[in-house]
Amino acid sequence: MGQRVIITAAAGGIGRVVVEAFVAQGATVHLCDVNDAALHDVRIACPGVVATKVDLADGDAVDAWVQSAIADLGGVDVLVNNAGIKGPTAFVEDVTPEEWRESLAVGLDTQYLCARRVAPAMKAQGSGSIVNMSSMAGVYGYGMRTPYAAVKWAVIGLTKSLAVELGPHGVRCNAICPGSVAGARMDSVIASEAANRGVDPAQVQAEYLSGQSIKRFVEPSEIASLCLFLASPASAMISGQAIGIDGHTEAYHL
Repeated sequence: MGQRVIITAAAGGIGRVVVEAFVAQGATVHLCDVNDAALHDVRIACPGVVATKVDLADGDAVDAWVQSAIADLGGVDVLVNNAGIKGPTAFVEDVTPEEWRESLAVGLDTQYLCARRVAPAMKAQGSGSIVNMSSMAGVYGYGMRTPYAAVKWAVIGLTKSLAVELGPHGVRCNAICPGSVAGARMDSVIASEAANRGVDPAQVQAEYLSGQSIKRFVEPSEIASLCLFLASPASAMISGQAIGIDGHTEAYHL
């Protein structure tokens, strides 16, 4: 029988690629997202996947959804906490309290809410893998992205603490720390920063790449492959780690 997998914010972007990778391995997947069009598309592209609309800023809705997913799956083997938003690209004095709270609600609170529900099920069966999506922004400071960086640092703390609690029960927890990921979200971040700084987007992209040993952005498929590895028996003794997938960041972006 394939793995029983729960993935947040997974109807598009990186999450969608992760869903497809697990489905290709024979997993049964429950996912949530807030985007109706993306949910429709993933249901067509991945028959058998259960895709539910959930506002990830609504803690009660997230809690109810993950409990329902566990019940429907009859347990859970893998949780991929993929939810997060890019948040504002602005100097800290221009970040509103509402933007700050939304970043934490979607990017951090959802990980806690999902972990607290899957933990009892995984402990009872003596196995499981939780994969939390952090970022290289959780390792370095990230100017003009303060809420995002704060969330990603907190995710690593959550991950290491869960590994301590769950390890004695055979349950692992790791964080993935992507660098700059090719796609629409990174394009938007670069465009916003360029506009704020009054420079060309090509200059901003070149600055990102200049701090990496491997001079290209990460492909979503590479992140999906790492998720599969961390969910597999091949990583049975890997827990509590913040694993970079970033082409080796030498110096982080300003």
